[in-house]
Amino acid sequence: MKTFLKVMLIIVLLFVAIKLSPVVFVAALVGLLAAALLGAVGLSLLAGLFAVVLALAAVLSPIWIPVLLVMGAISLFKKLNERSTSPALAA
Repeated sequence: MKTFLKVMLIIVLLFVAIKLSPVVFVAALVGLLAAALLGAVGLSLLAGLFAVVLALAAVLSPIWIPVLLVMGAISLFKKLNERSTSPALAA
């Protein structure tokens, strides 16, 4: 008798799942559409942020390009000076 009740419970649950499958399908479709919409909004916001950063870098280039050149020259001369006064080369 226990097996019969288990089989009947599985059959009832199967019928409920079949009856609810269109609702689950519509809910999944709505969720996918919402995810696609939010993804598109997120990508466009990310592209806008990238454009702002790129524009800011272009506007500030008269400041940061010479600073980078000076810092690079200082670093280069410091490395050249360290190589010439190395203890291995002095001996």
